[in-house]
Amino acid sequence: MILCGFDEAGRGPLAGPVTAACVILPEDFPLDLLNDSKKLSEKRRLLAESVIKEKAIWGTARVEHDEIDRINILKASLKAMKMAFEDMKNRFPEVSSLMEKGLCGIADGTFVPDVPVDCRAEPKADASYPCVMAASILAKTMRDKIMIEYDAVYPDYGYKSHKGYPTKAHREVCLLKGPSPIQRLTFTVK
Repeated sequence: MILCGFDEAGRGPLAGPVTAACVILPEDFPLDLLNDSKKLSEKRRLLAESVIKEKAIWGTARVEHDEIDRINILKASLKAMKMAFEDMKNRFPEVSSLMEKGLCGIADGTFVPDVPVDCRAEPKADASYPCVMAASILAKTMRDKIMIEYDAVYPDYGYKSHKGYPTKAHREVCLLKGPSPIQRLTFTVK
């Protein structure tokens, strides 16, 4: 069986997109590079990201804050995973033949994206399955880079340091200055 791992980053923040990735690892992938992205230092995540993108079959996607407000964060996360699968198929034509050979998906959490392969959800899959760990890393590094770019555009909000998560500083600046243009308006700031 060939496994494709799915994960997202950014379900909990008050601002910015939710990102997702899916990854198929080759048999000879150096598994010692992998772990749940939340358990790796930024330096280790960036190293792992580089190796994943060099050696694996992968795709990424993002769903923006305004769409999260329209459809809700769960649907946005699943949509991002579906889009990541489509991105992977576009990047790597061999995915179609892997699908014919029985490609299966495993998604971190309790829901599965609407993808054209058998897929199952498993809570904490990002700590158990290397392909999901890899997807977790790609989703997290992608989102972190986006939020650092937003920090340059909206420096008063401190996105470089908290990445849009509901820290005390983020909540306080939102209450003082109002929502930034990338704020998820359906998420409570108080």
